[in-house]
Amino acid sequence: MPRLMALDVSEKRIGIALTDESGAIVTPHSTLVRQPGRRRDMAALRSLIAEYNVSEIVVGLPIRMGGEHGAQAAKIEAFVRDLRGSVRIPIELEDERLTTAEAKEMLAVLSSPRRRDETKLDAFAAALILESYLGRRSAGIAAGPSGADGETESEKG
Repeated sequence: MPRLMALDVSEKRIGIALTDESGAIVTPHSTLVRQPGRRRDMAALRSLIAEYNVSEIVVGLPIRMGGEHGAQAAKIEAFVRDLRGSVRIPIELEDERLTTAEAKEMLAVLSSPRRRDETKLDAFAAALILESYLGRRSAGIAAGPSGADGETESEKG
């Protein structure tokens, strides 16, 4: 079974997590430092997709605690539109509320204060996004903020 990839996208970095070949075990992979424009980011992601035989991408969508989409969500939706134009595999959006805070807690537990590597935070957040998506999917819960067809609400317009 091909792998799934999750992305935790921010202004400066993209956290990346992958499943194993069975699609069951999620591992934080790496953090990509964003480049000006999006061409280099897309090329780096395409390279990883090919290298790991990725069949689907899950992107964290920063929804506000009240459930509304703010400015950050709009930026992620624009990123996803560009990504859809750059790759030919399904892309889903997953609610990422609180994943960064949870990733910080996880990293604090797993690392000693002297060895803590904050650059891993984004990859850990991506892993939490992917675990959430897989858990929801295996429980048969309907698609997240992107809807069953993978379109964001703004694309359905």
